[in-house]
Amino acid sequence: MNGKIINKIKFPSPNPHINLWIVTYWSYGLKIKGLLAEPKAEGTYDGLLYLRGGIKNVGMVRVGRIVQFASEGFVVMAPYYRGNQGGEGNEDFAGEDRYDAISAMEILRNHSKVTKGRIHSFGFSRGGVMALLSGILAKDLCTVVTWGGVTDMILTYVEREDLRRMLKRVIGGTPSKFPKRYKWRTPLYELDRLNAPVLIIHGVKDLNVSVEHAYRLEKRLKELGKPVESWYFEEFTHYFPPAINSDTLHKLCLWMKKQPLQV
Repeated sequence: MNGKIINKIKFPSPNPHINLWIVTYWSYGLKIKGLLAEPKAEGTYDGLLYLRGGIKNVGMVRVGRIVQFASEGFVVMAPYYRGNQGGEGNEDFAGEDRYDAISAMEILRNHSKVTKGRIHSFGFSRGGVMALLSGILAKDLCTVVTWGGVTDMILTYVEREDLRRMLKRVIGGTPSKFPKRYKWRTPLYELDRLNAPVLIIHGVKDLNVSVEHAYRLEKRLKELGKPVESWYFEEFTHYFPPAINSDTLHKLCLWMKKQPLQV
């Protein structure tokens, strides 16, 4: 049932070589919406689970970004998460919505154009937590990539005063009152269960998600002897200039494709 597509509606594509669909799929009893992109050309491709940042309409899945990845030779599935764009349930923040990502992965596993065993997880900003959690829960991912990614939810609460009200509303309170709830949403504590190689991309001047998130992730992965590569950009913030952004996206796609299957 999880990952089963309920309906699939064609969506206008800005690229004549890429098909786009709005899909509704099952995720643990809820109907979840997402965007699916697939190259039109014959053949099979790596699958990419694209995990958006933000919450609600902030940081929503962008068609242009999904098409960029699909144009690099990926079938891309980007869940909107529960409670968004007509999907059922209430949006969580790296909580129960992790299962929407896992269910979306089933769509890629069952897709006729996805090469068996070749699925990657990519997360931007809040999506970084989601990508890491998906790698912890799903043992067969080829790679996990975080770009400007959150890795520590307590650190997010400390650093982002503007997000505290939202975090208290979604999670139920402060880290001091509910430390277990924040810890459950922090993948740093479960990285021993992660098998896939990790690529970390982060702007050192990032004020939305400080580079400390990346440093903590890299440090913990190295302590555990896990494969990790880091690309730090000293001069950039949370958002890269368009040309650098496109070049980095192309390079990370090449990096993902060269990684071997997980056994």
